[in-house]
Amino acid sequence: CQSLGNFSLSVTLLLYLILVLQKGLKENFADAEVSVVDCPDLTKEPFHFPAKGICGKPRIADVGGVPYLIPVAQTEKVYDLNTVAKEIKLPGAFILGAGAASSKILGVNAELIAIVQTKSEKNPAVNGSYIAQINPADKGCLLEKYSSKYNDCEFGLLANLYASEGQPGKVIEVKANGRTGELNFVTCLRQTLEKHYGEKPVGMGGTFIIQKGKAKIHIMPTEFSACPLNTDEDVNNWLKFFEMKAPLICQTVFVSRDPGFDLRVEHTHCFSHHGEGGHYHQDTSPDSVEYLGYLLPAEQLFRIDRPQETHLVGRD
Repeated sequence: CQSLGNFSLSVTLLLYLILVLQKGLKENFADAEVSVVDCPDLTKEPFHFPAKGICGKPRIADVGGVPYLIPVAQTEKVYDLNTVAKEIKLPGAFILGAGAASSKILGVNAELIAIVQTKSEKNPAVNGSYIAQINPADKGCLLEKYSSKYNDCEFGLLANLYASEGQPGKVIEVKANGRTGELNFVTCLRQTLEKHYGEKPVGMGGTFIIQKGKAKIHIMPTEFSACPLNTDEDVNNWLKFFEMKAPLICQTVFVSRDPGFDLRVEHTHCFSHHGEGGHYHQDTSPDSVEYLGYLLPAEQLFRIDRPQETHLVGRD
């Protein structure tokens, strides 16, 4: 596990960030508004998270990586969110993020939408995660609450995670409507930070809602590919793509640039209360789409179990 430095948080920093982010969003959306607000109670609708907020010692972690999934899946790569919380020096952390479910637990390959209050000395873990997999009955999306079938906090292969104490506090609220540019919501935010901060990596995470419109979402097949996936075309032919409707509740982690630690610079998974979810790519209804997000910059960035052999295939 490697800690990649500190990024000190303050209200002044948040106020500065909102100016930076708003400028970038207005280049890609017809209407955009960024402000500092009190984090809404995330235990309530539409989130129903096991923690009230995303504040308190915010940090992000890049665990494993795409090279453990492709070209050939290394299914022995299994992790535990409770262990990750300890490794990032925040036992009992509230963790949000995007990753792969543990095929050893599920028996199949699936997308993990991580939403976990990890265990502490006083309290057991509360797993509010979802899993999205291909429904064997109709080849559509099968979205399930993780805790409806499983009692652990494991995941496999890779994950991009945002962790905090799960406290209320000041957060950055982002509203964006009517996409006019080519960039998706997350990429627009990330590239805005990269353009402004240059060589200095800035990471953020949190949750956002696609309130109106539809989005392009993928779900990995239940079976890992028997043939090596050597190109992005191979990967896209293997993945199953869907157009899913709002509202979609997304968990995101992004870093403005990779300072040389083989990071996945952005990763977002979503769930819904109408049975759809998976890996977010882009909205497909630019004229009508509406985004509402609650985000924070991370004070620390951790790299855990970095692959020794790497590539850039399948990073979208």
